Amino acid sequence: MSTSKIKIAVVGVGNCVSSLVQGIHHYADKDEADVPGLMHSKIGGYRPSDIEIVAAFDIDRRKVGSDVSEAIFALPNCTTVFCDQIPVSGVVVRMGQVLDGFCEHMREYDERRSFVLSAHNEPSREEVVSHLRDSGAQILANYLPVGSEKATRFYAECALEAGLAFINNIPVFIASDPEWAKRFASRNLPIIGDDIKAQLGATITHRVLTDLFNRRGVKLERTYQLNTGGNTDFLNMLDQSRLVSKKKSKTEAVQSVAAERIADENIHVGPSDYVPWQNDNKVAFIRIEGKLFGGVPMNLEVRLSVEDSPNSAGVAIDAIRCCKLALERGESGILTGPSAYFCKHPPVQYTDDVAYRMTEDFISEASAEPPAAPSPIVGEAAAVKDPETFWPGSESESPREGDILVRDVRSDS
Repeated sequence: MSTSKIKIAVVGVGNCVSSLVQGIHHYADKDEADVPGLMHSKIGGYRPSDIEIVAAFDIDRRKVGSDVSEAIFALPNCTTVFCDQIPVSGVVVRMGQVLDGFCEHMREYDERRSFVLSAHNEPSREEVVSHLRDSGAQILANYLPVGSEKATRFYAECALEAGLAFINNIPVFIASDPEWAKRFASRNLPIIGDDIKAQLGATITHRVLTDLFNRRGVKLERTYQLNTGGNTDFLNMLDQSRLVSKKKSKTEAVQSVAAERIADENIHVGPSDYVPWQNDNKVAFIRIEGKLFGGVPMNLEVRLSVEDSPNSAGVAIDAIRCCKLALERGESGILTGPSAYFCKHPPVQYTDDVAYRMTEDFISEASAEPPAAPSPIVGEAAAVKDPETFWPGSESESPREGDILVRDVRSDS
């Protein structure tokens, strides 16, 4: 067992961080042979309980000034409480920069459902950087609301200046932007992103089904994914102007595993409506239409109901530990395998079985001769025929016959 802690800072103490903190304590006393809900009980010797939040930022008056152990249960958080015995952490949530992290339409809704801006003074960049350094944080995890473009870039800059690795859990394109990726690499800092996948959510389910159509020779003609929920994430996304990167992230995650690019009018993937009584429950409706042997039409419909934030935490808890491994090994820049497996909009898209193998190889430190980087395959899948041509990243073995590298998004993000 590792004797050191993985010290992280978080931006945004919402439902996802609530589930993450609960999970850290929930699994602390569990037998390693009986840990339902974890993809890995240990990564590099680190258990979930080795993660420690040492700094936190938020802008809601009910959270700023509170201990993290209290803030995670404060309104408007509404996720399921599966571990209510959280010890006082001694870490007080600090006021963050607002920038575009607050959407004005949320003022029109009940305070129990919406954000309420704190009256505390916003910190300067220098103050944020100083606090990150003083806290001893090694990794900064971004949990800002969808559409927080300026705020995400602000905190990414702070991470760079303070010398922290960065995990970008939201659909603002940092890891998949080559300039940002170069900046983290130049500071010898690892980065995972962008836009975290759920453990078993709408996007991963949609991707697996789309890939299944491809592998079984079924012509996919059109598809949609409609999502409803009642948490602040869905309330925030009622402002359509905040959804540009979110819709792109989710849509490209599905497009990237299709046999050929689906025409824009034949694919719709994205948040659909806010239903307050659902709270943190997310319901997804997926339909895929295609043609079988002989051109005979078929369709498939799926209804998925999940608690949104624990679904995210089940992935974040592995991303954090992978980031720690990279720091220990001196690896910097994009963590290709973990980004592809854990995120919807990584720099390079792979089918999930390939991304899974790459991540397992990364965890086990499997070594391979670094192959050449691929040519971008914009919007189309390509069966791997020449591993030397189509396999970027040094942390994984070469692909096997029939593996699919589906997209390099760095050229068009």
